[in-house]
Amino acid sequence: MARSHTLTPSAVVTLTRILIFMAIVAVVVGGGHYYLWVRLVRDASLSPAWTRGLAFVLGGLAVMIPVSFMLMRGPRSVSSPIMWIVYTWLGLAFFLLVLVTLRDVVLGLGGLARLLPPDDPERRVFVSRAAAAVVGVLGLGAAGTSMVSALSRVEVKRVKVAMPRLSKSASGYRIVQLSDVHVGPTIGRGFIDDVVRRVNALEADMVVITGDLVDGSVEELREHVAPLAGLRAKDGVFFVTGNHEYYSGADAWIAHLGTLGIRVLRNEHVSIGGADGFDLAGIDDASAHQFGNGHGADLRRALDGRDASRAVVLLAHQPKAIVHAAKLGVDLQLSGHTHGGQLFPFNYLVRLQQPFVAGLDALGAAQIYVSRGTGYWGPPMRLGAPAEITELELVAGA
Repeated sequence: MARSHTLTPSAVVTLTRILIFMAIVAVVVGGGHYYLWVRLVRDASLSPAWTRGLAFVLGGLAVMIPVSFMLMRGPRSVSSPIMWIVYTWLGLAFFLLVLVTLRDVVLGLGGLARLLPPDDPERRVFVSRAAAAVVGVLGLGAAGTSMVSALSRVEVKRVKVAMPRLSKSASGYRIVQLSDVHVGPTIGRGFIDDVVRRVNALEADMVVITGDLVDGSVEELREHVAPLAGLRAKDGVFFVTGNHEYYSGADAWIAHLGTLGIRVLRNEHVSIGGADGFDLAGIDDASAHQFGNGHGADLRRALDGRDASRAVVLLAHQPKAIVHAAKLGVDLQLSGHTHGGQLFPFNYLVRLQQPFVAGLDALGAAQIYVSRGTGYWGPPMRLGAPAEITELELVAGA
């Protein structure tokens, strides 16, 4: 008798989410590429051969994007070259879409102002071709500049944070923060080797990693994160999960990081520096509850049982945790997630989802530092948001 296979309710929900996500990706990717073809090719009235050829190229790139994401879990020797091509095109396409949209706004205003008479088709073709050329040059320039920024050596950013509740004996304590490294198809062992050497040269009191360390499973990336075992700091190395750990198998990564000498804080706190020191707390990522198995951010649990008179530093991947943290007396929150926007003007969209995007800010009595990230996600590009290794010096007093 043939065995019947039925999906569990949770499996049905997961499959539904995947199908909805893939449908959204298809609409956005297909629509975006069609929009580029219309504005940069069709409206420019190129020859039939060029029009057909560029339609084929843009259509192929559009199809390659979802296909490449399915190939990401394959052998790195295959997936890495493909993802370099796809991610680079995604970055260039982003800039082209921004510029084409701006072009439409400018030309639309020109039409309203009667600068482009509707009965002058030759002039309209000339303007369309000129605009397409400008968009192409500016898009390539932005993409090239952004790649140089992303692939250059990561700079150390030094920040002083005054903490009124920090004891004078703990003043001058230095924390090095790494965040959003995204070891994966285009970031590997060589990058991690360099980061570890530079962090160790800072001789920090503590090293923290505020999530999104990886984009891939332990089996795929074990070799590439191995240098993290060499991180050195007086009080140790600490980690909290980001949303990408949950896409990559959070339980396996939590276990593996422990073998590298990295302490994963999961809704808990530890005492640093004895009676005159401070507390370090860490929570699961804000999205963790969606993945079950006991995961989920719980700040009250993380702070439970601590001496409320002591200063506390919170590690939370997403900046929006500050809203709750400020109410519970957290002195300083260290976060990442935003990449500082990574590609201008995307930083303005990030503000719709997170209260803070980059740098040192405050909400009430609580302060927050948001790292722009040490690596990058997706396109190997950064515009207006350079990567950083952050050295934070905690100073007693206001």
